[in-house]
Amino acid sequence: MTTSEIKQLIDAGQLSIGIEFGSTRIKTVAIDPECRTIATGSFEWENQFKHGYWTYSMNDVWVGLQRSYAEMTDAIKDQYDTTVRNIASLGISGMMHGYLVFDEHDDLLVPFRTWRNNNANEAASILREDFQVNIPERWSIAQLYQSAIDKEEHVPHVRYMTTLAGYVHWYLSGERVLGIGDASGMFPIDSDTLTYRSDLLQRFNTHFHEAGYTQQIEDILPEVVVAGQSAGRLTEIGAKLIDPHEELEAGCPMCAPEADAATGMVATNSVAPRTGNVSAGTSIFSMIVLEKQIQQLYPEVDIVSTPDGYEVAMIHANNCTSDINAWVGIFEELLQRLGVDYDKNNLFTTLFESALDGDDDLGQLLSIGYVSGEFITDVPQGYPLLLRSLDSNFNLANFIKSQIYSAFATLKIGIDLLKENEQIQIDSMLGHGGIFTTKEVAQRYMAAALESPVSVMQTASEGGAWGIAVLARYLVAEHKDLAQFLNDSAFEASDAITIEPTEAEIDSFRNYTERFKAGMELEHVAGQQFNSNKDRKRDQ
Repeated sequence: MTTSEIKQLIDAGQLSIGIEFGSTRIKTVAIDPECRTIATGSFEWENQFKHGYWTYSMNDVWVGLQRSYAEMTDAIKDQYDTTVRNIASLGISGMMHGYLVFDEHDDLLVPFRTWRNNNANEAASILREDFQVNIPERWSIAQLYQSAIDKEEHVPHVRYMTTLAGYVHWYLSGERVLGIGDASGMFPIDSDTLTYRSDLLQRFNTHFHEAGYTQQIEDILPEVVVAGQSAGRLTEIGAKLIDPHEELEAGCPMCAPEADAATGMVATNSVAPRTGNVSAGTSIFSMIVLEKQIQQLYPEVDIVSTPDGYEVAMIHANNCTSDINAWVGIFEELLQRLGVDYDKNNLFTTLFESALDGDDDLGQLLSIGYVSGEFITDVPQGYPLLLRSLDSNFNLANFIKSQIYSAFATLKIGIDLLKENEQIQIDSMLGHGGIFTTKEVAQRYMAAALESPVSVMQTASEGGAWGIAVLARYLVAEHKDLAQFLNDSAFEASDAITIEPTEAEIDSFRNYTERFKAGMELEHVAGQQFNSNKDRKRDQ
């Protein structure tokens, strides 16, 4: 498509825009009617550990939204000499789960608590046992019930609860709705009725009322919306929140706000049964679309939904790239002190490519990149560790390789559990997220971890922001099955690179995983030591 043709599409209001609030970046992607990316923008942000909880600044939500969108529109002005005013559709995506609760005046009651918090073990255990459905600590319903158990002051005032994507969508459209994929990380979904399970709503109310509270959970949760259904329109206020320069006009339709897990499925064309994907960022999770229900209850496996309502087995690990990013920051600091000019993307690429020269046994290095706690391996609080012996082959290649192996090891432990106990069939597995930007490296090690072929598409680094833009496009396209729409419209001309692991690579990752499991005892010792030191300091 020529520059003038693209300019005509923009001026005709044919762009669909997706904005995703990821764990490290807020990203905006504009696509044309064929789902081709026209322009992007981003804003980097970071979670903070405050008062015992992982959180993000609500001010950064709106600053990041505006800067990300502005960077995208500036790119369009520079390249196509035009201004984005009317758009065809808009979608918002964000980190799944978390805890955002509001009172009757729509005021936020406590700072945003993200998926990363591991404070709701008691509530999750009670609900899991009663529901006979896995309710992880990061699920919104577990966070609410734990707050009730703990008699937190804000609980009697809760009138509405939503996710980050639901919150932003609410402010942009005025609608208190949520896509079914995101909603399935708040409360269990009935795959037949495509809304919350009514029997479990009543069970939760019993627990909630016994704890001394009077609200009905069905009044607190957002309305569930399925892909292709309208979720409102961009209001005048919403348009100004996105674009304070007031060039963007209100009125475009908005698709359901979705979770990064759901948009990851879209971005990897993994919404049909027997498909799956791995999304790797600050956290890492795999999504396997099921043909039939799994037979057992696994605390390590969430049952969530595709954007159009199929059940999905989700295995989620809290830790993935945070420790890698911290180490890259050390290399950056060194280069800055040496006065060396460098490109950060090139730095990542150079470091990752060095891992391909690593030994099969990684020089006997062991990295455990736990910045936060990890449910799958029963670690309450993470402490990043790097271990080596005197005879370890400690070089750059083995160091970086151990960092990447560490990023995938916990997910492998969870997937192996499911493989050993359920007859899950997977026809394709795709990876997406920034870690796959460097060709071959992370993809090769992911294939070794999963012991199966892994494909990566050209949209891998754009990830969920492109995925939610595609869902926004699906809203205004000629309606058909979502999987068919993706095949016909979004991925018709896509190129995917597939890597199959060798037996040696599989053995390498298996051996590393065994050492990684053994290292969990050191994580517990580190936690005991750090907490002991804190107690001694308080006593002094």
